[in-house]
Amino acid sequence: MSRILVTGGAGYVGSHVCKALHAHGHEPVAIDNLSEGHDWAVKWGPLVRGDIADGEFVRRTIREHDIEGVIHMASLAYVGESVKDPGKYWFNNVGNAARLFDALAAEGVRDVVFSSSCAIYGVPERLPITEDLPPRPINPYGHTKLVIEAMLADFAAAHGLRSVSLRYFNAAGADPDGEIGEDHDPEPHLIPNILAAAAGYRPAIDILGDDYNTPDGTCVRDFVHVTDLAAAHVAALAYLREGGASRSFNLGTGEGRSVRQVIDAVERVTGRPVPQRVGPRRPGDPPALVADPGMAREVLGFATPHSDLDTLVATAWRWYQAHFAARADSRRAAQ
Repeated sequence: MSRILVTGGAGYVGSHVCKALHAHGHEPVAIDNLSEGHDWAVKWGPLVRGDIADGEFVRRTIREHDIEGVIHMASLAYVGESVKDPGKYWFNNVGNAARLFDALAAEGVRDVVFSSSCAIYGVPERLPITEDLPPRPINPYGHTKLVIEAMLADFAAAHGLRSVSLRYFNAAGADPDGEIGEDHDPEPHLIPNILAAAAGYRPAIDILGDDYNTPDGTCVRDFVHVTDLAAAHVAALAYLREGGASRSFNLGTGEGRSVRQVIDAVERVTGRPVPQRVGPRRPGDPPALVADPGMAREVLGFATPHSDLDTLVATAWRWYQAHFAARADSRRAAQ
């Protein structure tokens, strides 16, 4: 059983990646400072609590656990926050990535799968987006992801690191087995917030702009199930360990869904109305982002069996109901 370091392994996508690694015979070793992640989400290997900003801590963890490869997911990931506080994103995402890669190079760990983002493309010149489109990020979050991809190329030249950068589109959904799911505070993502409105935990879902140049005026995104994303990380790691060259892949379904279409799906799946209100556009949001995942399908065998919209919403809804019902029970017991 090979041991794979997963930075941010207690987070939303990271915990699903740990489950997928375990299912394929690896032992995931999650490094997380728990600023965003949750210790209850680490179920398939050890949790090493700490910060990747501490290079000596990372090196010691690599030695103690005999790490053979790394999946780097520990970063801040909210577009709106990055626009308001860019320094936070440059220090955390870029600075910490440099410290991590230095530690990997020093300990002889050469295979890195990096959690990148479609935000590097900005407002693309055509849809769907292929990997050869020029990157033109329009927000600090996207800039940091693009810089880290360039950093990996520099570490490859200097130290022989080999990497796959996985450019996610919109991660969504929850583990089909109900073991883990999304839990942020505050919650920035669209589908959990629509579910909260459907469940009555919030008064309405705020549609951030209905005047985009899209079919119904709302933003269009490519939603991909987190379980399908997790499987792609395992495939990318296998690709590197079999001698694959460093490269980047888009991870999406190839199908765009508007905010209003997602609201319709939530109403359809839950059987509940979703109160809505329209607000101004959020700074840094492109009108539409839709992947061409053909390269990932061809090279990694990437597939999206869980990513049709109703299945995606249904898994998120089951998790939401179970998770937040448990929270309500805990609050009542404490009173």
